[in-house]
Amino acid sequence: MKNHKIGFQGELGAFSEIAVLEYFGDVAEPVPHGWFDEVFRAVEQGSCDYGMLPIENTLAGSIHVNYDLMLEHDLQIVGEIIVRIVHNLMAKPGVHRGELRRVQSHPKALEQCVQFFRKNPALKPETVYDTGGAAKMLSEGENHEIGVIASTRAAERYGLEILEGEIEDNAENYTRFLVLAKQAESTESKRVKTSIVFAVPHEPGMLFKAMSVFALREISITKIESRPLIGAPWEYLFYLDFEGKADSLLCSRAINHLREITTNFKLLGSYAEGRIVDRG
Repeated sequence: MKNHKIGFQGELGAFSEIAVLEYFGDVAEPVPHGWFDEVFRAVEQGSCDYGMLPIENTLAGSIHVNYDLMLEHDLQIVGEIIVRIVHNLMAKPGVHRGELRRVQSHPKALEQCVQFFRKNPALKPETVYDTGGAAKMLSEGENHEIGVIASTRAAERYGLEILEGEIEDNAENYTRFLVLAKQAESTESKRVKTSIVFAVPHEPGMLFKAMSVFALREISITKIESRPLIGAPWEYLFYLDFEGKADSLLCSRAINHLREITTNFKLLGSYAEGRIVDRG
């Protein structure tokens, strides 16, 4: 079977790579990129078959930059997967915990381990661009005073030793990832979600009218997220997920009804509801 090149932001060993491998399995060839927008361009230009992008975390909330990039780029959501985020303190082999003075990781990872740092005030947190990148830099360096917070996969990939596992403040720490492609793909799943983005006139009751097109048809909305409408102060775009296929009779009628009252509308994709991976 042909391998698929899957673009993601970060270094090998990042949680996004775990999402890639869990979703695509043996046919995945993870391709790291420095920035989220580079992943979108790689899929658009064909150097990657798919992109894997985090869209929200149960503790930190939405990754707004990726909402904005979905509007800017013409890609379709074709899948999703939810990964439990498990943070581990690690160091170079043979380094004792008492030797550590600094701990490096992505800012969000550090924020999710506040209690760990309160219990270990001698350790100074330092931000770097990526959890996998922190592990990679540590493996290439010689400083025994530095530890990192990253995934178990990062420890395995870069030959690091886990000194303490599951140091995150809350075990219910999950990130939802979206799979993006140039073209929509069909799904036979019985549990399908559709994502859209729209804007309505800045008039009283318009958002209520928009929501009513789903309520009247008993279509369940699973998420709604507002983002500022660039160039129109105090006006907003709404990203919305609902249950069902966009081309089903019921959902297509709701979408057509919604289009009648919106000033801006874009279908982002219909895709199978993602499974939960309980190990990160």
